[in-house]
Formats: sequence, structure tokens, C-alpha cells
Amino acid sequence: MSVDKDLVSVQQARDLVEAAHRAQGALARFDQAKIDRICGAMAAAALRESARLGALAVEETGYGVPDDKREKNRFAAEDVWSFFKSLRTVGVINESKDVLEIASPRGVVAGIIPSTNPTSTAIFKILISIKARNAVVLSPHPSAAKCINETARVMREAAVREGLPAEAIGCMSTATIEGTETLMKHKQTAVILATGGIGLVRAAYSSGKPAFGVGPGNVPVFIERTADVPLAVQNILTGKTFDNGTICASEQAVVADAPVAKQVRQEFEAQGGHFLNASEADQLAKVVSTPQRTLNPGIVGRSVEVIAKMAGLSVPPGTRCLMAEVGGVGREHPLSMEKLSPILAFYVEDGMERAAARCFEILSYGGMGHTAGIHTRSREMARAYGTEMPASRVVVNTPTTHGAIGFSTALPPSMTLGCGSWGGNVTSDNISPWHLMDIKRVAFETRPVPSKRPARTSQQPSASPLQPAPAMRGGGGEMKSDFNVEEIHRGPVSREDISKIVDRFLDNRQASQPSQSPTGAPLHAAQSPAPIQTGVDIEPQRVSPSGGASPQPEAAPTVQSNGGNGSPSQGAPTATTPAAQSPGGNGNQSSAGSGGQASSNGKRVVDFVCEDDVRRAIPLAYWRQSKTEDIVESLRPGKSEALKVKSDGAVLNGNVRVKVLEERGYNINGLERELV
Repeated sequence: MSVDKDLVSVQQARDLVEAAHRAQGALARFDQAKIDRICGAMAAAALRESARLGALAVEETGYGVPDDKREKNRFAAEDVWSFFKSLRTVGVINESKDVLEIASPRGVVAGIIPSTNPTSTAIFKILISIKARNAVVLSPHPSAAKCINETARVMREAAVREGLPAEAIGCMSTATIEGTETLMKHKQTAVILATGGIGLVRAAYSSGKPAFGVGPGNVPVFIERTADVPLAVQNILTGKTFDNGTICASEQAVVADAPVAKQVRQEFEAQGGHFLNASEADQLAKVVSTPQRTLNPGIVGRSVEVIAKMAGLSVPPGTRCLMAEVGGVGREHPLSMEKLSPILAFYVEDGMERAAARCFEILSYGGMGHTAGIHTRSREMARAYGTEMPASRVVVNTPTTHGAIGFSTALPPSMTLGCGSWGGNVTSDNISPWHLMDIKRVAFETRPVPSKRPARTSQQPSASPLQPAPAMRGGGGEMKSDFNVEEIHRGPVSREDISKIVDRFLDNRQASQPSQSPTGAPLHAAQSPAPIQTGVDIEPQRVSPSGGASPQPEAAPTVQSNGGNGSPSQGAPTATTPAAQSPGGNGNQSSAGSGGQASSNGKRVVDFVCEDDVRRAIPLAYWRQSKTEDIVESLRPGKSEALKVKSDGAVLNGNVRVKVLEERGYNINGLERELV
């Protein structure tokens, strides 16, 4: 029975990502010590198996040299881990007086692994993912699926022994284009590490997920006239022939400065380079490129002998590299492309300006943003060359293969090299655990921002800023403000100050009102209504968030403050209103609450105080520097309670609108004009 590989691959991608996402929850909670133990165990296991895994890679793909594969595996396991071992990836990773930096894992990493460097890239991506507390799922190139899965198994088993959930490291055994796309686009995939051809990198960036894509590298290297020519040639051949040129940072073209071009050519021939004539170069070009002018995968990572045989060429024994003079760059010159094999294009240019222009042209043909090299004794020449190159790494006096990955330079060691915006990549860095973490920054104020309103403070001033002036009464019974406005600006107003202001306002208002309501009936306390009163005549803007009218709280002569959780609130005493004769002098008592008590000063008790009362009690000058809700809130014992204000021995409850007061016979118009 035939099985649809695409369907199998798609389902496998889904299953692996979902399992990795579950494991991510545990992995994200590991402390730094545990993460480092796990990574150390994985690095040690990969190092022990580096030779076997390298041989498996060559056997399966046919690319490269077994011993060079072993060295790349060793580099990914040992050098990379040694470099990042002390990097903090858990909790606060950097701290100053003004900023704290806190690391956070990204989530599930989708790692796309190429066939040219399969096992070393797998080792590298697993290590940096787990170091940053991310689960990882690998999508291997179909031609290298076995060796990549074996690498993942070796590292997974070592990690599980140290406490890592097994599902935190996954690898697809059946990899197809459809399966890889499913992996990249899965909703639980957090970030993509894509190493491969330009098509794969573009697919990663079009997946809708954050992606670090690494494209091709058509690397030029310039031998400047002051260079140590024998050493320069040695370095170039070392880099070019390492693992048969499969690393994308390996040299692809040599540009010799005209004054030393002859010496350079002689030195290449002496060290194993074989220059082809024009006819032989044409024969080689036919096997290097396809009819579509793309690289023939059949020559990738192959030895000189194999490639020469494919092209029908005869080369001397001991030839390390095939070389051909090329007249230009582009589709009409197949040998000017990235070749990923022991083949070098050769150019001669006179001076830095022309040489840099040629190298720029080479990079523009499939290598933008990757790597360039120069050999020179002049630091100024190296700087000038680097300034002109559209390359993320410009390595000096070293093999570009080894220099770009951080083997022979101070660059961070990496098997995944960003090409920046030149190459359509999100970064120009050598990818590391740093790129797989989100950094949260806790920033403290260093420069105060000016404000038009004064800040409120919880500290009590040494003396009250509000000193009440004698109450004033205007003509016609209208009330005037009895507060010194200038004194309000002395400092912050406390809750007690505001309470006193409201008390005086209420006393003055009570004194100005008649003893009886317009109908001659005594004023009784309001009964407690239902939580939401849809029928209360209230101004339309005073609607509660629940959609009903703001409820009218009950008025009672005895109220015990509650902090909102059922327990009495401190600072809100219980008060009662003593009985007194009605100011009308007829011996009748004005009822104040359910107990029928009257106020002690012979005036009727005002059984409502509301936000508008507070507005009218406090001068406009204070409102200009404070928010209404701040003042009202300062009078509340608890946020869940109605406003409570003590006045003339009675605790008066509020939140009733002005219209209700007007209906009960209170004349507030004069006060409204005076203060508001």
C-alpha cells in the first residue's frame, strides 16, 4: 500500500510542534543551573559522537570529507558551547541602576537543516535553542534525514538524563516541502531558524513568523598588493578545500591586485591549484551550472577528482582546487556563481577601487550580505575594503570559511550566519542564543516629566494648608465661599481637610433653608432602593456602567463604615443624631432617619450629600488643580461604599444628584452661581 509522503510529513510536523509546545511549559521554568547541565550533557554527547556522525553525513549525502565533518561537529559541540556556557538566559541577565534586563524564551523553534552541513548545524541549533529555554523541532533536508535524526537522538537522550522533557527536541523523519511549510506556519511555532537556499529562506520569511534566514554566500576575496602572498594563498586554499567547500562562507572567487597577480598565480600552482585553459573552463562550466543557470547539486561537496571526471578533464595528481580565469560576472559566466565545491574563479584588477568594485559585483550575484575577505598588511586598506563591501562579515588575513563562523576570529562561533538587509535577512549577526530570547526591560524614571497638575502625596503636612475663614452670607440668603483660596495652594489637601470643608458648607446650607418642606411635611430619610433603579428621575449622564441608573444609597442616622470586605473600616466612627426641637418652635420633631431624630443645632438634618455638594463646597481654584474623582475618592472609607460625610453629629450618605435635593426644597441656585 502506497503512502502519501506529503500527508505523513504534514501530520508529523503538527504532532512534533504540539508535543514540543507542551514540553516548552516545563522547560521555561528551569533555572540557569539546570539549563546549563542539560546543555553541557548534550555538548559532551555530540563531541563523543562527532566522528561517527560526520561519517554518517558523508555516507548519506555524498558531500564533503569525513574528517572535516568531524571537525565541524566538534566545533559546533565544543567551541560553541564553551563560548556561550557562561551566558545567562534565565531571569535577570543584566542590571544597572536605571534598567533591569530579564530574559524570556521565545517558544518552539523550527530549525531547517541543510544537506551540506547536516550534523554540525543540527548540533548547533539544538544547543542554542535549549540554552535559551526553547523547545526545538528540526526539519532535515530529505537527503540528510537519517544523520540529522541520529544527531537529534544522541543529544535528546543525553538531555533527558538531566531532566529535559523528551518532546523538547523533535526531528521529522519524513521531510517534504509541504511538511516543512506546515512546521514553519504552525500556530505554536514561535520562531524559525532557516539555513538553505534562497527559496527556502524566502519561504521562511513569508510564513508569517519571526525568522532568521541565512541565504547563499558567493564570497570574493581580494589579495591586496601589500599582502603576504604565500600565506594568503595558503589560507584561501585551506578555506576552499575544507569539507570540499560545503560551508557557505568558503571562498568562491579570488581577485588579485595587478602588481602581484603573477606571483599569486604562481603560488596557487605551487600549493595545489590547477588553472584551466579557456576550453577546459567551458567544459567545467557546463557541469557546474544547469541549463537554467542554477548550481548543479551533483557537484556540491564533491572532490576535485570526481568533478574533473564529470567534466571530462584530466588534472595532475595532488590537485586540491580547480581554477579558471573568468571574464565577467553573471548568468553568462557560470563559474562566477557560488559553487560549494573546490572550484575558484580568478580575476585581476588594478588597485583598491577597481578590485572593490569587482568584489561588489561578485557579491551582487548571489552573495549579498554574507561574507567577503581581504589579505593585506595595511589596516587602512582593510578598513577601506570593509567600508565598500555589502557583507556582514569582512575577514582579514584568514580563511573566510573559518573566519566567518568564528573559528579563527573573535566573531561569535556560529553555524548560522545572517546576511542582513542586503540578503533579505532580519539580522547581519552570527546567530546565537541571544537571538532566541526576548529581553524584557524594566526601566526606572531618570528624568521627571513636568505636569500641569500637582502630585498627590500620602504624607501628611506638618500643618493643615486650609485655614477656614469666617462664613459669609450674602444678600437674599445666598451663600458665599468661606475658604481662603490662597491658602489652598500651600500644599496637598488631606481627607480631613476636605471633610471639614464639606461640613461647613452643609452647616451654612442648612442654616439658609426653611424648617419645613414646601408642603409643610417634615423631611424624612429616604428608604433604601433596589440595587438598580430604572425609574429614578436622574440626569441621563449619571448612568452606571451596568446600564441602569446610579442607585440612591440609603440614609440612616446610624451607619457603620465597612471597608468593602465585610469588616469595619478604621477611621469611620459610628455616630447618632440627638433629638431636638423643630426650628419652627411648635414642638414637632423633624425626623432624621428611621429614628425620627432631629439635629442638635435646631436646623433640619440634610440627609443627602453628593458629589455636587463637594463640588460646591470647595472653591473653583482647587478644582483647577485636582480631579473631581480624586476629591470624592478621598472621602470614601472604601471603594465599594457610597460617600459618607459627617455633618453636625450625623453621618450623611451621598451619591444623590442635585435634582433630588431641589425636589426636596433646597435652594442651591445661588450657591451654584457663586462657586461653580
